[in-house]
Amino acid sequence: MGVDLVPERSPEAIRIFTRALLRDLQALERILAEGLIESGIRRFGAEQEMFLVNQAWRPAPVAVEVLEDLDDEPFTTELARFNLEANLSPRVLEGSCFTDMHAEMDAYVDRVRQAARRHNAEVVLTGILPTLGKSDLSLENITPRARYYALNETMLAAGGGAFRLRIRGTDELMIEHDSVMLESCNTSCQVHLQVTADEFAHFYNVAQAVTGPVLAASVNSPLLFGRRLWAETRIALFQQSLDTRGADLHMREMSPRVRFGGSWLKSSVTELYQDDIATFRVLLARKVDEDPLAVLDRGDVPELQALQLYNSTVYRWNRPCYGVGGGKPHLRIECRALPAGPTTVDEMANAVLWIGAVLGIAKSTPDFAERMEFDDAKANFLTASRAGLHAGMAWLDGESAPADRIILEKLLPAAEEGLAAYPVDPKEADKYLDVVRRRVEAGTTGASWALRSLSKLKGAGTRGEQLAALTAATVRHQARGIPVSEWGPAELSEAGGWKYNYLRVEQYMTTSLTTVNQDELVELVAYLMDLRQVRHVLIEDKDHRLVGIVSYRSVLRLMAEGRTQAEAESTPVSAVMERDPVTVAPETPTLEAIRKMREHRVSALPVVRGGQLVGLVSETDFMPMAYQLLEDRLQEE
Repeated sequence: MGVDLVPERSPEAIRIFTRALLRDLQALERILAEGLIESGIRRFGAEQEMFLVNQAWRPAPVAVEVLEDLDDEPFTTELARFNLEANLSPRVLEGSCFTDMHAEMDAYVDRVRQAARRHNAEVVLTGILPTLGKSDLSLENITPRARYYALNETMLAAGGGAFRLRIRGTDELMIEHDSVMLESCNTSCQVHLQVTADEFAHFYNVAQAVTGPVLAASVNSPLLFGRRLWAETRIALFQQSLDTRGADLHMREMSPRVRFGGSWLKSSVTELYQDDIATFRVLLARKVDEDPLAVLDRGDVPELQALQLYNSTVYRWNRPCYGVGGGKPHLRIECRALPAGPTTVDEMANAVLWIGAVLGIAKSTPDFAERMEFDDAKANFLTASRAGLHAGMAWLDGESAPADRIILEKLLPAAEEGLAAYPVDPKEADKYLDVVRRRVEAGTTGASWALRSLSKLKGAGTRGEQLAALTAATVRHQARGIPVSEWGPAELSEAGGWKYNYLRVEQYMTTSLTTVNQDELVELVAYLMDLRQVRHVLIEDKDHRLVGIVSYRSVLRLMAEGRTQAEAESTPVSAVMERDPVTVAPETPTLEAIRKMREHRVSALPVVRGGQLVGLVSETDFMPMAYQLLEDRLQEE
């Protein structure tokens, strides 16, 4: 998706593009048959994605401005205005290649950091930003590029409406969102490995198998919208945020557009492209200005423009990539499953483990696909996503073991052996693989560090302050450049003060709500108020739409009217509730919410999004802020 394009969605444009796509596939088959794919050299590469945050540690939509300051080819946009990406230089697997790439990665991140600070922003490397809110995913924050608007329009049209997200972990998250912006919650550190045409199928199968255990050691995304979900929530989020399958097609077996795959590859990279073209229709079309077969006839190398664009709209976790460099076509396997962060040291260590394990196992186990079931590799990937190092995994010849044992006893030795076959400085492998070894032995991934820190912060400050503290501590530790296995827990003081966590209603609103139906008894409302020590009960219909609110004063007023006990007990909620209450949206600024309370003389405001009830903010929620403000003012005296 590196090329900006004006969306072409007419049936004729799609047909013309599909013809070009099929012609590209023919050209690729000819390139393979004629032995034109580059061989005799082993390169690797990486892409570093980043979040930008403001002084409140929340998303800062300034990526376009930061990129204008940078004005350099390695840096590029992402879907959201609070993300950007740096493309690292491909390197040959030799000498100090990993240290050199790590230094380049640090330099790029530092350059972005310096540019971001000129816009009062900071850089965070993390799979999912803890402080991200649903209101940050509005189309106001989509990067103003034609290709992103095109992607949003086509994905919505393909899916027939809103994207539904349901993820269960320690907590549960169920939401709907009306744009593709859910995808922008994810940032990764993608790793590329160049392979030859002849070895592609075998190497790809091994890459599929090792991705699960490597991911178990790399998990760094346990939180989304404040909910504790999977160890690597990106996996579930990315699949569901781009799922174009209609809910009414439950009788059909259909593949999600984001997927691990369905079987081992048999002989050629073209099988993957053929499978994708047969499974997923074209979403985005563009004018293609090359005839790839004619290009081959004159002895040149085609770019395969249609195939490259199409491939960018099918999201395999290990994706096949065709490219042209130095006038020669080449093939790569791109691992997209690894998250950004917790530090560049950890990211580089993850990349070295994945690359080394692929090389080592591909060499030592030529019959790999015969000794491991594909379904086991797929299950390993999913269990790693859910449980990280606590996942149980299957391995060769029916062996099974916890993820940490698979990594320590199988992958690390294989990676050492795989890298030893190349002219790489031996210290390179030792340095980075030891980072993984210490992380696994300590049981401290980015995900476990975040959850332990959050547990330690329980009872201190608001949820918003806790999430801000996690983000601030992440930035502090990243600046020190030490791996996550050596991180201390986050401290609440790192959140930067209470006021940054009371800017918008969604940061402190109550989401665990006490609600009843309008036909329920008022006596039930009084019971719930006493049981849960709340002063307001919200009234909603079966579709969770707000229809009213009952306050403690309304119940007292009913009791003061002198009704008999029988009359009071039989009174429905609809008789005393306040209809059409004043409401706010989650993104409403705190000052506006306070103004509404004063103007309408109410002590609570239901929070509504898309007609549905999502929270409540009351005078009680402002008390911590009032205490802190009073204390700050008194200390100034």
